[in-house]
Amino acid sequence: MTARRRRWLSAGTLAAALLAGSLAGAPAAQAAPELAARVLYYNASGAAEFRTAVDQGAANWNASVTNVQLRPVPSGGRANITITADNGWPRAQTTSLGNGRIWIGREAVNQGYYVPRITTHEFGHILGLPDRRTGLCADLMSGSSAPVSCRNDRPNTTEARQVNSLFAGSLAAAGPTTYSWGS
Repeated sequence: MTARRRRWLSAGTLAAALLAGSLAGAPAAQAAPELAARVLYYNASGAAEFRTAVDQGAANWNASVTNVQLRPVPSGGRANITITADNGWPRAQTTSLGNGRIWIGREAVNQGYYVPRITTHEFGHILGLPDRRTGLCADLMSGSSAPVSCRNDRPNTTEARQVNSLFAGSLAAAGPTTYSWGS
């Protein structure tokens, strides 16, 4: 008998014994503990007047996904994501999955785009999602292709599922990428 077959039989024998024990009233085997979500820290100290909207964008993702959570960087901690306000268009630059920089550009805000949608959208890029110029308000990652009147600041179920999938395992991190709200 090969060593591989002996290991398989041993595992099968153990499983049968555990099952028999649980059926006979013995304590059941403990379920494997659930894996904790990966925590990404963001530094919004440069977000100026958009700080509340940045926190709302993070909260929107936190309420929609389970495999990753966005949190403000603790004092003295290192941020995965740096957020800055400027006068250009909103944009994100990823350095790898879950890491990068976001600019909350006042140009889109001045044109009437909803700031919580912008911040949630830009976090979406850091979380691995590309722009999808569908023009639909229901698609967070449609960005500026949706009407200026769009107030949807939540990822849809497909977007949330994609982020959960990206953070579920050991998917290789993508290289640097830059996304711009207005292009």
